[in-house]
Amino acid sequence: MTPGTTPGMGTGLWIVAAGIVGLVAGSFINVVILRLPRMLETRWCRTTAKIRDKRSPDNANAELSLTWPPSACPHCDARLKPWHNVPVISFVALRGRCHQCRHTISLQYPLVELMAAVFGIVAILHFGATPAALGATVLGWLLLPAAIIDARTGLLPDHLTLTTLWLGLLASLGYSVGLSSIAPAAAIAGASVGYGALWTLDRAFYLVTGQRGMGHGDFKLTAALGAWLGATSLPWVLFLAACFGLAISATLALAGRPDRARQIPLGPWLALGGWINLLYGPWFIDAYSHAIGLH
Repeated sequence: MTPGTTPGMGTGLWIVAAGIVGLVAGSFINVVILRLPRMLETRWCRTTAKIRDKRSPDNANAELSLTWPPSACPHCDARLKPWHNVPVISFVALRGRCHQCRHTISLQYPLVELMAAVFGIVAILHFGATPAALGATVLGWLLLPAAIIDARTGLLPDHLTLTTLWLGLLASLGYSVGLSSIAPAAAIAGASVGYGALWTLDRAFYLVTGQRGMGHGDFKLTAALGAWLGATSLPWVLFLAACFGLAISATLALAGRPDRARQIPLGPWLALGGWINLLYGPWFIDAYSHAIGLH
């Protein structure tokens, strides 16, 4: 679909379908955001206790996965009924409160569901009902939990970054049908350059300052974005990530929160910069070429 055109009947149905599927995907993404860090913490506790030949903490022995136990209120532990899990609608119907204890439900739940729907809708509007829209939607659904988990915990789980990396490489196999914008060789090169560039930058920063500037999760996320976008798009990804991060840091500093301003995670802004580049990267490159007189 070209910019400025009006969606037809067929495209409109695809937009509705993308929105509905996105809401459902967003509900599962909420589960990933809330449970994956706890699952990793539990695993680390068990591993540490085993290495030290000590008994695991009681809370590390509880069974926890993305599917078990069933969803419950974090305040009163009341199990949610199926009709309490309808994306967005349940939140509105319950007026943002638990059905049992009436404690306030976090706005994160409907917002994540809506964001996941927006990824699909925007992808359809931009690419039309094509494999490219599917690829963009899947990438958005992978980046969303990674970004929020990093913002909340400072952690970029390998479960998400490496899954995104491998799916980017696999998507490149569908280059001929438009699933990915780059061929397999470019995807492999992009992943290699993405990881290597940030590793080198962090190493240089450490040699100069004696401190780590970023975590290995940032390296892996950049490699994953390189697998989806190619090496030539990574400078734009890093540029946008730096701009977003600096803007948030400056805002926090002006708001009198200098400690928070110095601890801005890079992952959320890499994710945002990567998805924007997937949609508008060619425009960025064309605009830059015009600016320096190449066109």
